[in-house]
Amino acid sequence: MTDRSYRSQILVLTYPLIGNYGVPDMEEKDENGLPKHLEWLEGISIAALVVGENCETPSHWRARQTLSQWMEKHNVPGISGIDTRSLTKQIRENGAVLGRIVYEYPKNLQSYTFSDPNQRNLVAECSVKEPMVFNESGSLRICAIDCGLKLNQIKCFISRGARVELVPWNWELDESTFDGLFISNGPGDPVVCKDTVTQIQKVLKSGLKPVFGICLGHQLLSAAIGCKTYKMKYGNRGHNLPCIHHGTGRCFMTSQNQGFAVDAETLPFEWEVLFTNANDSTNEGIIHSHKPYFSVQFHPEHNAGPEDLELLFDVFLNAVKSQKSQGVSTISLRQQLMNRLMYTPTPESLLEKRPRKVLILGSGGLSIGQAGEFDYSGSQAIKAMKEEKIQTVLINPNIATVQTSKGLADKCYFLPLTPEYVGQVIKAERPNGVLLTFGGQTALNCGVELERTGVFSKYNVKILGTPIKSIIETEDRKAFAERINEIGEQVAPSEAVYSVEEALNAANRIGYPVMARAAFSLGGLGS
Repeated sequence: MTDRSYRSQILVLTYPLIGNYGVPDMEEKDENGLPKHLEWLEGISIAALVVGENCETPSHWRARQTLSQWMEKHNVPGISGIDTRSLTKQIRENGAVLGRIVYEYPKNLQSYTFSDPNQRNLVAECSVKEPMVFNESGSLRICAIDCGLKLNQIKCFISRGARVELVPWNWELDESTFDGLFISNGPGDPVVCKDTVTQIQKVLKSGLKPVFGICLGHQLLSAAIGCKTYKMKYGNRGHNLPCIHHGTGRCFMTSQNQGFAVDAETLPFEWEVLFTNANDSTNEGIIHSHKPYFSVQFHPEHNAGPEDLELLFDVFLNAVKSQKSQGVSTISLRQQLMNRLMYTPTPESLLEKRPRKVLILGSGGLSIGQAGEFDYSGSQAIKAMKEEKIQTVLINPNIATVQTSKGLADKCYFLPLTPEYVGQVIKAERPNGVLLTFGGQTALNCGVELERTGVFSKYNVKILGTPIKSIIETEDRKAFAERINEIGEQVAPSEAVYSVEEALNAANRIGYPVMARAAFSLGGLGS
């Protein structure tokens, strides 16, 4: 809501309940003196908020006010009680539409007027008016054109030791004052930012400074080299959109929020496609074949993986450093990205041979009110194995699941997920591998016990997917806390208890509020 890319837009959220965490202290700063919980220094950028249900009684230790109170403070309207998923479906099928929130149904719809934000220069409205400097003592000088920048982009630069000067969208650039140029994200149609495009063209023409753009910055860099942009039907918005990197063929999950795209067919000579959206094949990035210029449509600073492609900032700053010290990089930016994004499996991650038969510990019995996500994921795993011509053996005590559908698994045992029964199946079937993560907590506990008693090693069964060591250390709350503490992070305190009296004493030590969970059946060991 504080992201300026949403300026003057009505934001629709499809989660069923919004505001249950409340709003934290908006004055809280991080170690760099920047707002800790905001995407910009102040205010709310959206025009209005539409939700299904608004929570007026939030429960979170950081909460200082409700969502409604925060919005009221900034004079931003909102509406609840809306079927937001139905509304989203309408937008998906018919494209982005102009909207307006009214208090009562009008007698004459034609009497209402609608404001089209894309007819305004939204970048000029939200960009800073004067330059701002962050991390004054930084070694590499980055000039960031503020088209509606997210604060996390600045944080990514200064955490890597760079000095960032944030300049207005139409600022006259002086190349003697910076080592690299960054073009930020922002709202609206890139066509209206002609002044920004002119400044980018000046930097590209001189050929002395590396250039990196994100989101709108990607579109503006593309426009500066002569590419055409177009308005998408409803845009790409979300935290898990897949993008394919050209060169390695690897797929990365990305965060996106854009309503315009670059026409890759209009790329000039010496420019190449860097990323492509795996869903709709739209362009997600471009790069120069030998000069240090590149841009991406998605948000690498947005912690999607949580840090899948934040390395793009490292590659850019390395190019800036090389250009500053040597005048030219010995390795092209394109090759540096290839080297960083290429996946080289470690020897221990490679199976000695392809498994011919895999045992899958299924989802187990479901009670009323329980989710069936493991049933779904397990059935998908079985289908994937069949596509790879790998024989599947399923153990699942619940006949009323998708996993146990006739003809899905090659063989199905309707047996309890206990070490004794699973051990008997392993002895009879002699599988090469086993999947433990498609049966919920019961399957994980069973797998840990089978590993502890040596059943897997006895019958030479390879654990596929998540290593058993990782399962043990994450399922045992005490072991998990110790491992997290080793890297300087914190976890919520917990204790394992065996009576009501012990539970009350533990709650007093930990401090209320506390949550009680049953060991093994829900929360793993030590919970």
